Amino acid sequence: MKIRLLGTGTPTPSLRRMSSGYVIEIGDDVIVIDHGFGAHHRLLELGIAATRVTHLFFTHLHYGHCGDYARLVLTRWDQGASQVPDLNVYGPTPLKRMTELLFAPDGVYGPDLEARTRHDCSLGIYEARGGKLPRAWPKPNITEVKLGDVVEGNGWTLAVGAAEHFSPYLRTFAFRVTTSEGSLVYSGDSGPIPSMKEFAKGCDVLIHMCHYISGTALNEGFANSCMGHVELAQLARDAGVGSLVTTHITEQFDRPGIRERVISEMSALYSGTIYFGEDGMEIPLKGPSLDKLL
Repeated sequence: MKIRLLGTGTPTPSLRRMSSGYVIEIGDDVIVIDHGFGAHHRLLELGIAATRVTHLFFTHLHYGHCGDYARLVLTRWDQGASQVPDLNVYGPTPLKRMTELLFAPDGVYGPDLEARTRHDCSLGIYEARGGKLPRAWPKPNITEVKLGDVVEGNGWTLAVGAAEHFSPYLRTFAFRVTTSEGSLVYSGDSGPIPSMKEFAKGCDVLIHMCHYISGTALNEGFANSCMGHVELAQLARDAGVGSLVTTHITEQFDRPGIRERVISEMSALYSGTIYFGEDGMEIPLKGPSLDKLL
């Protein structure tokens, strides 16, 4: 299981931190979890072509987690030229409706897709890439998941757990990916909820929203929907996770000196490895190892 962070930021525009996105490679499967604005650019920087992506999972449908959805689907479809199957996409309702609004004939990209499937110029490019006429429209395979669902992959499973973020307006999930090598839990966006402790129990890696410095929540709704650094350290300790990765990082503590303070305070509560997430970072499933000093 190869785990890399595509976007560790928030919807706040940033050149350093793109919106949420993660990629996991297991055998021939390339699994993208969340794909917010800028995450697709990071995927390209890692050398992963859209045509290699086999599965896409959404924890929730905030634009910071799904803004690059159309880019992934359209790029994969266009560059794949019928040589790759339609993308398998999973997420909460109303994912099907969102997909229809994007890719149906009367959807956002309807005129573009009509031109690409009918105009001689586009058809010539399509055939040059190995496609056979007639050219079909993209049709992602959509599965709307619910709490407790398990998705079976080739050598992996993904379990759907609860998260708490902007309810009742958004349905939000956490995911647990398990292979013979170990397990990864990704919180999506979530405030502190008791069920996360059991869902993440004993996992090798926990990637969790760490949105603000504890004690500075803006209001009760903010504290319920987002995670502070102290509460996150307590969760990692109580769940007995091997390594903790902070993500969804705000500019509040993304500064020299403040970052170190946050890690120090978290380390006082949680004794495992803490990764202060950065775009492009690879997270070892079993924790870091010391290189020989040369």
